[in-house]
Amino acid sequence: MIRHAVIAGLVALAAPTTAAFAADAPAVAKAAYSTADSDLGTLLDNPATKAVLSKYIAEMISNPQIDMARSMTLRQLQSYAGDKLTDDTLAKIDAELAKVPAK
Repeated sequence: MIRHAVIAGLVALAAPTTAAFAADAPAVAKAAYSTADSDLGTLLDNPATKAVLSKYIAEMISNPQIDMARSMTLRQLQSYAGDKLTDDTLAKIDAELAKVPAK
């Protein structure tokens, strides 16, 4: 019985401390562009993000039919072009897109 009271007391003391640390922690900034959230049209229209795509999937974005996919994200396109848009390739693209500031 006493043991449960001690544990409950410690938990109660820890809760405000945890909340205080969370309030002081800086917010992690979300990348302006990503393969999951940015549609292909947005990425193609920005010279900086288009350069990233050209580095990894130049053949795909130079295809004359690519305009049909402008409203889709690269993650959505992965199901249609899994051989070109592998998880590894998308991770590399995301890492470079994260460095591009919002326009």
